[in-house]
Amino acid sequence: MKTLKLTLATALLAVSALASAEEAVLKVSAIPDEAPTELQRKFAPLGQYLEKELGMKVQFVPVTDYAAVVTALNSDKIDMAWLGGFTFVQASLHGKVVPLVQREEDSKFTAKFIVNTAVGAKSLQDLKGKSFAFGSASSTSGHLMPRYFLQKEGIKPETFFKNVAYSGAHDATVAWVASGKVDAGALNASVWEKLVQSGKVDGSKVKLLATTPPFYDYNWTVRGNLDKKLQARISAAFLKLDPKNPQDKAILDLQRASRFIPTKADNYKGIEAAAEAAGLLK
Repeated sequence: MKTLKLTLATALLAVSALASAEEAVLKVSAIPDEAPTELQRKFAPLGQYLEKELGMKVQFVPVTDYAAVVTALNSDKIDMAWLGGFTFVQASLHGKVVPLVQREEDSKFTAKFIVNTAVGAKSLQDLKGKSFAFGSASSTSGHLMPRYFLQKEGIKPETFFKNVAYSGAHDATVAWVASGKVDAGALNASVWEKLVQSGKVDGSKVKLLATTPPFYDYNWTVRGNLDKKLQARISAAFLKLDPKNPQDKAILDLQRASRFIPTKADNYKGIEAAAEAAGLLK
């Protein structure tokens, strides 16, 4: 009987250990602000680094749109997400979430207004009666903040422009403007700079027209009920990335980050106020 009890106990422990091993997966996602293949390329080395630092599997979960990330985080379908300032505000209004870290650049982020060179515009006012594209409707730097700053300049997009469209992603906005599908558009400064530096912007077709004032933007956020010790370990892993270390720098470069710094929910109060002013919060 004692042998049977020991065998049963051993089996239960084995099942428990197996279950724990299966549960030890950090599910991560990101707002689809660029092409899916680009998001996967950027995340792969970071995911491998986090697996090593956390001692657990890290799984990237792609989504089709911005709203899906917010829903997945609020419903505990994922553990952590790369959010824009606006999607963080939306997630925090619909559930308990905790922003952990942001790139140093995200404390002074900007959006860019670009125009097809054939339009001949030299200022935002020159775009009156032209067609215009934002990125995703839920994008901070591709919609909310450009709209907010346009309105502060007395420009109401729906009446100022001939028509307003949504490309769905920052790189798509550049492609639309370059092809003449729209006359002008707004996008994330980081993506614009990356595309310019990689030679993917034809300067004879597209030019920079204006830059917004700075604002807080992207961050890595976790679901509020994620284990506090794990939250601390995730933060520590990001903060440990050292630009002086070649391997770490390669990861940081893919994230368009000089380094990661701690962040807090209060940093995004300005984004929430801008969303309220623009009538984008429901």
